Amino acid sequence: MPVTEPDKNLFGLSRQQLTELVVGFGQPSYRAGQLLQAMFQNRTGSLEEVSTLPLGLRRQLADAGWAIDRPRIVETYRSIDGTERYLVAGQDGQTVETVWMPGGDGAEQGDAEGSLRATICVSSQVGCAVNCQFCLTAKLGLQRNLSAGEIAGQVIAVLDRHAVQVGRDRINLVFMGMGEPFLNYDEFMAAVRLLVNEGLLAESRMTVSTSGIVPGILRLAGEAVRPRLAISLNAPDNAIREAIMPITRKWKIEEVIDAAGQLPLRPRERVTFEYVLLGGVNDGLQHAEELAALARGAPMAVKVNLIAWNPGPGIAYAMPAPEQVAAFQQRLIARGIPAFLRRPRGRDIYAACGQLKRTVTEIQPAAV
Repeated sequence: MPVTEPDKNLFGLSRQQLTELVVGFGQPSYRAGQLLQAMFQNRTGSLEEVSTLPLGLRRQLADAGWAIDRPRIVETYRSIDGTERYLVAGQDGQTVETVWMPGGDGAEQGDAEGSLRATICVSSQVGCAVNCQFCLTAKLGLQRNLSAGEIAGQVIAVLDRHAVQVGRDRINLVFMGMGEPFLNYDEFMAAVRLLVNEGLLAESRMTVSTSGIVPGILRLAGEAVRPRLAISLNAPDNAIREAIMPITRKWKIEEVIDAAGQLPLRPRERVTFEYVLLGGVNDGLQHAEELAALARGAPMAVKVNLIAWNPGPGIAYAMPAPEQVAAFQQRLIARGIPAFLRRPRGRDIYAACGQLKRTVTEIQPAAV
């Protein structure tokens, strides 16, 4: 990766920042739009390749130390189910994990024939400070926040790898990788705006997951452009939740749900309750009854995504029995709660929910 001063990286700057930069070089403001189109629509990886800019301006920028310095995939791991897990390097060489989950390949519900359908899961921090007891990422602790460019750059790197055609292929984006997005709120939202405003993804195709950071939820409610919201709930009461998610000591379930109720939901939009089922901990039918009561009493429309816990080394929980998972889901449905079972993807390569820990020793990487 080229060595670029962090404050001299063009990739990740907003339209306003780029406008101020090019105007400072005596250029018209529309040059900022040309730069953004090159970096996002054309996915250009170097300043020299931005042919829409005058050669003189490119040389001026380069002489001043400016460059396009995108994150890059340095390792790829491929699952038997087609999921791919990537180690993506930022400017300082530290890696985070990004996941590609293919699903469907066209001719579905109006898709163009042969078009791709997939979900990209991106990270917002190197490690995580929230310390959920069932999650491998927690073992890393928080090492640093990612910049807006490092967050958006994961998306660009994966789109490039799969030759995604924006506007033709059906791509979803979930901020559910390493880190708590709302503890890096400004950079996370700056990445969202870049991806939406530069025409790569619609906000309606994005979802952000939070462990329940109430100030972040309230800020999201006031955004003009925002992803859908998912709350990593994982328990029907505060006692169980605090034992597996220490963040509950700061914000109780009731506060989190009340904050989510402030979101002005779009037509047919629901807030998602994510619920990781831990064998013998939170997967009983009484827990399903309590969860259904929470969902019915919420001040907004909700749905529940059930996730059977994905095992990881050094974490002392058990996977729930399949029949227990099915019974839990059916009890929610019987109580009128939309409940869906998220199929584990990439479990064999440590790419499934809760397994992201920059694992490099257990599995041989596939060819990049």
